[in-house]
Amino acid sequence: MKVGISGAGIAGLTAAIALQQAGIAYTLYEAASEIKPVGAGIALAGNAIKAFKKLGIEEAIMSKGRLLDAFVINDPTGKLISKTDSRSVGLKYGADNFTIHRADLHEALLAFVNKKNLRINKRCINFEENGNRLVLHFADGSTDEVDYLLACDGIHSPIRKKLLPQASPRYAQYTCWRAVVEMPHLELNEASETWGTTGRFGIVPLNKNQVYWFACIPAKAQDPVLKNYTSTDLLRHFDGFHAPIPEILLHTRTEQLIHGDICDLKPLNRFAFGKILLMGDAAHATTPNMGQGACQAIEDAAVLASELEHNHASFENLFLAFEKRRLERTSSIIVRSHKIGQVAQIQNAWLAAVRNFVLRALPEEVNEKGLKSILNVEF
Repeated sequence: MKVGISGAGIAGLTAAIALQQAGIAYTLYEAASEIKPVGAGIALAGNAIKAFKKLGIEEAIMSKGRLLDAFVINDPTGKLISKTDSRSVGLKYGADNFTIHRADLHEALLAFVNKKNLRINKRCINFEENGNRLVLHFADGSTDEVDYLLACDGIHSPIRKKLLPQASPRYAQYTCWRAVVEMPHLELNEASETWGTTGRFGIVPLNKNQVYWFACIPAKAQDPVLKNYTSTDLLRHFDGFHAPIPEILLHTRTEQLIHGDICDLKPLNRFAFGKILLMGDAAHATTPNMGQGACQAIEDAAVLASELEHNHASFENLFLAFEKRRLERTSSIIVRSHKIGQVAQIQNAWLAAVRNFVLRALPEEVNEKGLKSILNVEF
């Protein structure tokens, strides 16, 4: 038996690790000509760390990143709106607010994957059933046969598009820039977001004196002006925001910018399709407002590993068991994250003032209840 995995991103690599540890033959198909991560920094919550622990790779991953003391939300003047103490959260629910450069995460995950099972330049664009097997068709004209397929090929998944043609990415009404810059003189121990009526700016300290930042501005999809924004344009846009935001933008070169509109998927009602299972962003892409996109992909692998420990009559049954465990949780996170994005991107000054007042007045137990539902997970 051979399982195919389409996509060697976070979802595909962690799924491969789960299969490998269970002694199941697999082939990992990657569209790119080399395994090169797209993105900048990434923050992982305690639930992702628990999933890494389930896979037995927690220490290897955490050695490449750092734990932060807190996550704070400020207004543009720097006045605090809310604060979550990551240390106390970590004591209750496990290590939380862990940050790592995406390239370092990919490198760490790839180290656990048997390279003999990796095929590059293999973008899976279609499939068909041939008896009891699946024939995979790739963009280069080649084909391969597998018994089962884990579709880990992202929010624009060709596999999902064939299975669920109506399930298209949904634009969140704001666009985003990201970058990683070296700021050795900044001593930051907290991740932060600054919410203004003209946009939102996030700062995430990484290892090696690096800072990952992101900036979100409300916009129409594929806005031609914003698409060509330079770091100077962003500095002008966020110039009224508190320090060190202008300084970070001054240290960012335009060629360092990664730009894209923010999208998610409306919750699906199924992930399992006979011999095919949707995982990661192909199944449950979410906006980044809760920092749960990668976390849920990593959880997928831990749940897959858990189900592989059970004596399912077939992989079809295993896929259905996976679906049962993942549908409600991922759907809830998609909905919550989408709503948080709408609240964070409020452009009306009066509504923003009311939002800030309400968030400052919220009892700590309300915030903790929300965290518990995300972090208190078992595999």
